[in-house]
Amino acid sequence: MLQAALAVGALSAGRFFFPSADGTPGAAGGRPDRHRPPPHDAARRPASTSEAYRLRPMAGETSLSGPGASPPHPDVAFTLGTDRREVFLTFDDGPHPHYTPEILRILRRNEARATFFVIGENAGAFPELLQDIADDGHAVGNHTWTHPQLTRLPPGAVRSELGRTSSLIDDVLGTAPSLARAPYGAWDDPSLSICNELGMSPVGWAIDSQDWTAPGVGSIVDAVMAEMRPGAIVLSHDGGGERGQTVDALDRYLPRLMDDGYRPARIEP
Repeated sequence: MLQAALAVGALSAGRFFFPSADGTPGAAGGRPDRHRPPPHDAARRPASTSEAYRLRPMAGETSLSGPGASPPHPDVAFTLGTDRREVFLTFDDGPHPHYTPEILRILRRNEARATFFVIGENAGAFPELLQDIADDGHAVGNHTWTHPQLTRLPPGAVRSELGRTSSLIDDVLGTAPSLARAPYGAWDDPSLSICNELGMSPVGWAIDSQDWTAPGVGSIVDAVMAEMRPGAIVLSHDGGGERGQTVDALDRYLPRLMDDGYRPARIEP
């Protein structure tokens, strides 16, 4: 499914991959937010098996990387091809001990599936929540260990951020993640190459719920519903800040999506 509708980006040297200008992350009222990137030169931003991991000669190699592994997709996916009215809800920066269970409860009640891009240090603190996500049939993706901007790190640090998180997920769930999302949506050639080397396909988003700005429940609902279309990947957060508005908004718009004939599904590589 992922292969069918990758938004193809040229992998020329030094090329950066960011959300479009309208979706550039920031924080409301000057408050720092996990979704907001550190200061960066704006001129450089174009629009847009089961065996647990153990240290191997290449640090960060997991059960989905190395010889014999299926090749991941090299380009960042923003929408996915589907012949049904499928949409793809995603949640970043968790797991969180309060908000993640609330989101899981709403998804369960509506028989919906989603994809959770987890922070390694949070998953390490709450491995039982990581298991709960998987047990409910959702996909678990890699969102780095500490949420740095990958394009500002040397390759070794990028491999550590992604590899350490994949290792933990592999240990807890018995399989390494096949999907990854860069913090702030910021990829460059080296980080994309490392992502692929670790057996993961990079994922972006087509609809930003703007929940990271805490604009109010109604505004989040409107942001999601106004841009909804088959195949769209939707960005929301279950961690990284106060996410009560995210939970309440999901409780409103998810039944509406279902009533409109949409089927929220997990991202499959």
